[in-house]
Amino acid sequence: MFALADCNNFFASCERVFRPDLQGKPVIVLSSNDGCAIARSNEAKALGIKMGDPFFKIRHIVAKHNVAVFSGNMALYGDMSQRVRWVLEEFAPSIEVYSIDEAFLDLRGIENVDFDQYAKSISQRCWKLTSIPVSVGIAPTKTLAKIASKLCKQYPKLNGGCYMHRPQDIEKVLRKYPIEDVWGIGRRSAPRLKAIGIHTAYDYTQLPQETIRKMFGITGVRTWKELQGTPCIEFEDGFEAKQSICVSRSFSSEIYDIKELEEQIANFASSLAEKLRKQRAVASEICVFAYTNRFKESEPQIYSNQLVQFETPTSDQRTIVTNAVAATRELFRRGTGYKKAGVIATKIIAEHNRIHSLFDDKQSIEKEHRLTSVVDAVNRAHGEGAIKFAIQGSGKIKTSSENQSPHYTTLWSDIPNVTVK
Repeated sequence: MFALADCNNFFASCERVFRPDLQGKPVIVLSSNDGCAIARSNEAKALGIKMGDPFFKIRHIVAKHNVAVFSGNMALYGDMSQRVRWVLEEFAPSIEVYSIDEAFLDLRGIENVDFDQYAKSISQRCWKLTSIPVSVGIAPTKTLAKIASKLCKQYPKLNGGCYMHRPQDIEKVLRKYPIEDVWGIGRRSAPRLKAIGIHTAYDYTQLPQETIRKMFGITGVRTWKELQGTPCIEFEDGFEAKQSICVSRSFSSEIYDIKELEEQIANFASSLAEKLRKQRAVASEICVFAYTNRFKESEPQIYSNQLVQFETPTSDQRTIVTNAVAATRELFRRGTGYKKAGVIATKIIAEHNRIHSLFDDKQSIEKEHRLTSVVDAVNRAHGEGAIKFAIQGSGKIKTSSENQSPHYTTLWSDIPNVTVK
């Protein structure tokens, strides 16, 4: 058996943890620069606010219904996601993190358990320890487990847990389950299926295997088998390092000054180096890019980029920041207003696979490693950005986040105060 734990309306739920007065009230979370809605509470969905709606188009709904609006707070959401994972680890020998708000649990080998109650227990435990509502679906395959978890959201009487295993129950659910909502199918492939009369997950299971293979290859066949109760999608309980890492942002307004752009790139590069170290990896290349506002079609469109190659793969903060800033000076064009910029790391390998050059100064490398380790330790203890390079300026990214909540769990200065009378 497999379980899928899915946090309900995750970003909005994170905000409600520290604002219990918002329970039962409409809440939305906005994207970078407060551009569009990327998370909505059930109450906000009921008002007609759709995923991706531009904020300026829904301001009248927000004002009329007193919708609570938050700018995205990824530091908070990432920390709350980790707390949910710690709870999930109590219930399974291994978990596979699928996204910031979803994780699979490998329940194979667990016997003599009432899985329906087990699913509900996981959900209740998550709520008790994190105050995040979590829907838990348990089924013979990962694809069916995702469907079972969605049933929890649709039917509150399930109390956060659904065990779907009997063939007759699975068939009943699949007969009503939209084909576009099936994991592995998606809305791009759905039109092709609907064109031949396939509208539900059950319809899909009735197609000949060879037809599935011709249309969608082996991936489609795996989904077909999974819907029929045969596990085909491997459980990835190990940590898989990313092959590329990108840190980028759109700015609240165009940047014309090179010093200001250098500061932003330095912050991106610093964050990128930290991400490399977290996955114990090093990169041989970074690409620094910056481009103009693509929505201003009347103005010249410029996309500038600069590639930096390292003789020895690195995750050293100073090396990456210094080279990224130097690349920024190379690509910068005076008089150009840059709306978005970023840094991408490529050719990433595990740190233990790094091969040093004969000409490397090993003492200097060891010194840099010790320095970086100390910086990481201080930032973990006192909050991100406690120690930074001067070129990073304030350490703030130039984005619009007027409605951002405090960093309750990641900054000492934002820890909630409780007064006992």
